[in-house]
Amino acid sequence: MNIVLVNTNRIKPPIAPIGLDYVAEVLHAAGHRVKVLDLCWHQDGTSAVVDFFKGADVDLVGLTLRNTDDCAFTSRQSFLDDFFAVVHTIRDHTDALIVVGGVGFSVMPEYVLGLCGADFGVIGDGEFALASLAARIESGAPWKDVSGLVYFEQGNWYRNPPSVVPLSHLPVMSRRWIDNRRYFREGGQAGFETKRGCGCRCVYCVDPLAKGNQERLRPADHVAAEIGSLLEQGIDHLHTCDSEFNLPPHHAHEVCDALIRNRLETKIHWYAYCSPASFSPELARKMRQAGCVGINFGVDSGDPGMLKRLRRNYGPEAILSAASACRTAGMTVMFDLLLGSPGETQESIVSTIKLMKSAGPDRVGIALGVRVYGGTELSDILSRMNGQEGQTGGTGPSDPRFFLEPAVAPYAFRLLDELVGNDERFLFFDPSQPDRNYNYNANDRLVEAIRQGYRGAYWDILRRYDGD
Repeated sequence: MNIVLVNTNRIKPPIAPIGLDYVAEVLHAAGHRVKVLDLCWHQDGTSAVVDFFKGADVDLVGLTLRNTDDCAFTSRQSFLDDFFAVVHTIRDHTDALIVVGGVGFSVMPEYVLGLCGADFGVIGDGEFALASLAARIESGAPWKDVSGLVYFEQGNWYRNPPSVVPLSHLPVMSRRWIDNRRYFREGGQAGFETKRGCGCRCVYCVDPLAKGNQERLRPADHVAAEIGSLLEQGIDHLHTCDSEFNLPPHHAHEVCDALIRNRLETKIHWYAYCSPASFSPELARKMRQAGCVGINFGVDSGDPGMLKRLRRNYGPEAILSAASACRTAGMTVMFDLLLGSPGETQESIVSTIKLMKSAGPDRVGIALGVRVYGGTELSDILSRMNGQEGQTGGTGPSDPRFFLEPAVAPYAFRLLDELVGNDERFLFFDPSQPDRNYNYNANDRLVEAIRQGYRGAYWDILRRYDGD
């Protein structure tokens, strides 16, 4: 089939659509003719669609929705209206079948599909599902049982269980289907996956909805080969796209060993998302030996009570231990906080900031106000609470839903400002202080730093840029 894959994500700094890169690889391996339309590089996405599809011979169009919004309480920028406009424009200019996917779509599939007007959607892994759908449509075979397929028929929604094909069945990724060089030049890093799925039970997180609640591992040598391909393209700063790279620990060790075995460790600088749980000094040393230069721990809070409410499987001691292990190994450390969820108090905020200062990370990102997604435990908790107190948004596609604990809402920004003071390690979502802006979307300082040649994780780029 003639298949066009469309990247609809146009945020700046630009983030390469790794999922689209992977899907294109699998479709090509299955014998299909694949083209990619990357709207990231177009000022007007709908005009680019019109120009591309004019006279084009297309059988199937696949679109990826990576983010539904920027997840920031203080900006609450939705990307859905732009996405819908792109899909509607494609519908107006081709008779090809249209299917949508991506992490953002997988979080709210029926909602997005119902508003965008595409023919089908695919939740979870898109590679084998889209290849199977294309093959069946081409041969005229039944397609309604394709894994992960979402569709509307005769007044009812149907959602098939997502694909469970082992990730070892994926081909080695060449990472040459999108302009990774330009993404690196203007975005400062490239992403890679070592696994999918997460067995953690964080009350707010949609990762288990989008990628499953069981860790599914990619062969370590496949990961190393993919990074080697990116390195051949001149890309030497990378970041994991895993939920928590160190879970399970044995696989993290295997990936590090593969990087060392393939002699990549001295040629690359990479960053990882990790959990303080099961993060040992031995793993810290191995990661540093394999070329890792920085770790982002999504700790959420430093207060024992709040960590339990958030269903985090560690306490303050693990946070302190993780920071110490990284410092000893020679890696920079970022802690991400998510404050304002149900049960937050002045005391829990104070104890959290105190612990952050005691742990001594290189940067601390503070997000105040929690994005609420349907299907999460947080959404269920809020539905059991009386009224809508503390909640904002959720009225439509341009109005994402957030929660900020009413008990702290009147003074939370002021309290955090007092606690943080002039400590430059803290990046803070405070709209009154743009110099502390921790929203990477449309961050002018971050864009300028990358333009000047800074590379790496965005928090580390800002750390080094501010220090110069």
